[in-house]
Amino acid sequence: MNASTETEKNFNYFFGLLNFAAVFCIVWFLWYVFMNPNTVMKLYTPMYGFSLVVVFLSGIILMTKVIDYSAFKDNLPAKDNLILRGIILTVVSFILMLFINYIIFWGFIGKYGIAYFSPDSIVAAGGIGAEPFTARENASTAIVYFLTAFLWISLLWSVGFGRWPWQKLSSGVVAWSRVFAIFFFVSIVYAVLFHPHVCYLFYPAQSKAGVDPWWGELVGTGSAFFGLGLVLCILFWIIVSDMLWEGYPWKLLQKDGEDTFVKGLITFIATFVLGIIILFILTKIMNVVWDEAFVGGQYTDGPDFRYIHAGEIAVFFILAVFILKNYFNNFPNAGPLWLKAVIRTLIAMAIGMLIYWFYYSPLAVFFLARVEGFAQPDDKSLVWTLLFLSIIMIQWEFFEGWPLKKSKD
Repeated sequence: MNASTETEKNFNYFFGLLNFAAVFCIVWFLWYVFMNPNTVMKLYTPMYGFSLVVVFLSGIILMTKVIDYSAFKDNLPAKDNLILRGIILTVVSFILMLFINYIIFWGFIGKYGIAYFSPDSIVAAGGIGAEPFTARENASTAIVYFLTAFLWISLLWSVGFGRWPWQKLSSGVVAWSRVFAIFFFVSIVYAVLFHPHVCYLFYPAQSKAGVDPWWGELVGTGSAFFGLGLVLCILFWIIVSDMLWEGYPWKLLQKDGEDTFVKGLITFIATFVLGIIILFILTKIMNVVWDEAFVGGQYTDGPDFRYIHAGEIAVFFILAVFILKNYFNNFPNAGPLWLKAVIRTLIAMAIGMLIYWFYYSPLAVFFLARVEGFAQPDDKSLVWTLLFLSIIMIQWEFFEGWPLKKSKD
């Protein structure tokens, strides 16, 4: 929800910096308690912790962008108490994370449908790699892939299709219709981009359940890190166009102020192409830095690493977009939109590279207890960046920017 015009005009950038610093400390504390491999919960294994963070963020996106929680948040007992309401919505999102991960995936789909979504089902099936730890890592990997597809389709639908084709229907009908439509396309994306790889995580490979990864010869690896990197690069353009470009140029395709099928289709095609372009550029830059990748290459030499690393860089940029938009008032705010959009995008990329430098510097080794280096097999920067994004979204969606923005429309 936007702050009042008066708040926008008198935005305090120093206070925004303090808010950002406070959020960084909150993220560090949560990381220390839940993810740090040397402290309390030790959930960063890394795929188990990765899956929980992705599920948590997906629950927030489900509430805010898919079912449009504004339809029910005004009916909460604490509707007039912003802080209490924010706490309630945060708790709801946490419970939703537990429900999706442990009940839907582990307890239902993995038990009665597709075994690899449940560690217990993998162990019960037996075979090589069916010990509890490896089974949990493989199940978590599948969940990460499925919900990455969800993040793509849900945010694409929010930015491109909006309320189409249910513009004249009630909020409840729109919410449930969007849920079913989005998960229909998510299932297709997952089946095509990720399922073939998951089937080959096991020995013997589940060749009758999934085809040999069709992208193997095309991109030099059968790993679904290719699809993961591509989707994350596409998400960057969806988010940057929504937040930094203020919904343009897609808004030009609206009709009478309403979203249309053409708007959604063009948004999908354009962001898909832009995602391929940035994936190509980032992998070429890595070729310059680390030489050409090759099949069987370890760590930075592996094509699979190059693709997921491109996705990781895209998410560093996405995190920077959220920081610029929320804590620095989408600076700059003067001049024509096209110029502001270009400058904002360049600033966000610069901030993203600063975050990249931080993550791979000795500072992150100290703060996050990560192992030094760019391509450690148990290092996934996405866990930290997505946790950071989750906390930012909680502040700006559930607490409406409090305490940085205290007034409401």
